[in-house]
Amino acid sequence: MVARLLTLLVVLVTLALPALAQEQATLVSDSLEITGDTRLIADGHVEVFFKGRRLTASRIVFDQATNRLEITGPIVLTDDAGETLILASQADLAADMSEGILTSARLVLNQQLQLAAAEMRRVSGRYTELQSVAASSCKVCAGDPTPLWEIRARRVVHDEVARQIYFDRAQFRLAGVPLLYIPRLRMPDPTLKRSSGFLMPTIRTTSDLGTGIKLPYFIVLGRSADLTLTPYLTTKQSRTVELRYRQAFATGDIELTGSVSRDDLIPGKTRGYLRLKGGFTLPARYKLSFDGQTVTDPAYMLDYGIDNTDRLDSRIEITRTRRNEFISARIISFQTLRDDEDNTTIPSVVADLTFHRRFSLGPLGGEGGLRLQTHNHYRSSTSPIDGPDSDAIADGRDLGRISARIDWRRSFILPLGIEGTVLGEMTADGYRISEDLAFAGSTTRTHGSAGIELRWPWVKAEAGGGSQVIEPVVQLLYSSSDVETLPNEDSALVEFDEGNLFALDRFPGSDAVERGPRANVGISWTRFDPQGWSMGVTLGRVFREADLGQFGPGSGLAGVQSDWLAAANFTLADGLAITGRLVMDDGLSLTKGEARVTLNGPKTSVATSMIWAVADPLENRPDPTRELSVDARRKLNPNWAATFSGRYDFVTDQGTLAGLGLEFLNECVRFDVYLSRRFTSSTSVSPTTDFGLSLDLVGFGSGGAAGPARACRQ
Repeated sequence: MVARLLTLLVVLVTLALPALAQEQATLVSDSLEITGDTRLIADGHVEVFFKGRRLTASRIVFDQATNRLEITGPIVLTDDAGETLILASQADLAADMSEGILTSARLVLNQQLQLAAAEMRRVSGRYTELQSVAASSCKVCAGDPTPLWEIRARRVVHDEVARQIYFDRAQFRLAGVPLLYIPRLRMPDPTLKRSSGFLMPTIRTTSDLGTGIKLPYFIVLGRSADLTLTPYLTTKQSRTVELRYRQAFATGDIELTGSVSRDDLIPGKTRGYLRLKGGFTLPARYKLSFDGQTVTDPAYMLDYGIDNTDRLDSRIEITRTRRNEFISARIISFQTLRDDEDNTTIPSVVADLTFHRRFSLGPLGGEGGLRLQTHNHYRSSTSPIDGPDSDAIADGRDLGRISARIDWRRSFILPLGIEGTVLGEMTADGYRISEDLAFAGSTTRTHGSAGIELRWPWVKAEAGGGSQVIEPVVQLLYSSSDVETLPNEDSALVEFDEGNLFALDRFPGSDAVERGPRANVGISWTRFDPQGWSMGVTLGRVFREADLGQFGPGSGLAGVQSDWLAAANFTLADGLAITGRLVMDDGLSLTKGEARVTLNGPKTSVATSMIWAVADPLENRPDPTRELSVDARRKLNPNWAATFSGRYDFVTDQGTLAGLGLEFLNECVRFDVYLSRRFTSSTSVSPTTDFGLSLDLVGFGSGGAAGPARACRQ
């Protein structure tokens, strides 16, 4: 018995195998014997390293005269990348292991797909040919040798260069039951990321379209582009072709998706949808992004399960963001799908240009800001009056605005730890309005606000490591009470929350500004626990010198005194987060309320939200809103998961959306099934039930990432 002395064996191999030595072959074994000047016998824990391949066996006999290897197993042959593994009991191979025959062999690709064969033949160092093959990526247990799925074939050829697998006389079996016979089948091996061919089909059933099947075909157009075409045929005479084109460039990428349909829902009409999106990096750290979409009719996207949006937002934008600077130029186009809106009377084209800069003010101290902005929007209607939609906006109103704003704030630390801040801002706007009898013409507006803010944080450090912070805040502001007559289109919806309780202006846009002397008063309490949970509460209110009628009843900001704002948040280290906000009057009657609960646990994920708001015509809400939505996912075991989603409208006392789903994922199968129901209806859409089913073979074709493997019972 000879010890594993690698240096000595390399010398022996070099002397005995000159052809192999030229290629830097290395052999290691427990014992080594040379007989007849032409035969080398390595016995016991043999390892051979050659051309990036590694072979292990119990015995190898090399015959220099025939330049062949006789190998006794168990045999394990791997490539340099570890993506291909060959197991066998015996082998007769060429010296460079590029050709030969292996018996009782198994080929494992990318540690996923296994091909077991009675005989395996290596050809030209490129092809592996297998006879009487069973292929599967499922784990096989001794007590249950039947895999969940497998492909039986008379003959299989694996092309290592093209990374393709060719099946001859293939039979697909599920749990051992033959389901499908395919005379010829070609599939990419798991190491190939992109290859032209069919992807796994999807079955979808809806009450409007019937039962249909989608069969995607993926086409590689080069190293950086591909196209997917998906025919979709249903039992209710719907014929659809979907497409997706993708291309990557050195500085960005684009994606084009769309579909064309003919169905009986709208007889005689070709229906369709198109979307183009992408982004690019430009010189000087600018970024270009675009997203354009259009649809032939309002119901198409809902009918075919594309999206449930009710307005299409198409835009192109160039931006640059730096530490103290933001620049944006964008053009936006809107296409409404709502029954109560007309594309000719909404701002269908919007153009904005924004420059925002923050800077220090040197000897003056503090921080300042400058914002320059232009805004234009266009309506295709030319009517200068409000039409049948009765939205208090002239149907053809076109508007252009240029705005400039400067702001400044500086903080000081006063006695007793009080933080005092002096702040203010000033804006100037120029408007040009056309196609509107009430506001047509050009006008200007200037507005300024100034004030002081006092914060007095109280901090308590607890013996156990926790901490509490109580912070009362008083903000006294002055601004002019004069009101100009200007249209308000971008600030109709006003929120009152802890984020803008101490803001100089609570209007979200530029058309309206908050006016009049006022005091913003509030107090907050926060506790941080060393166990990882935290809790915060905020209570506040706005007091005004006079009610200028700027806010509607649904905002909570109307009147000399606003409604009370109460907000709370609670977060646990295990992923549970609860947030809530209430806006209520002195009688504790609710004006607005919102609550959200999220849980991201190892087995359960839940996201719920509830909103409550009174009716307010100024916010385009003629009826109150009371709605609950839930999205949940529960992991039933390592392989099975259930999903649920729902939305309920308490005003109409009915559900608007409900969905159930079941998912299964293990080492070789991904299975998804869902059932959903949309209860709402309009002139363009009707209540619809949707059922879908998809099955992917993991490690085979487009199956994707594997899940937990099943456990074998002892």
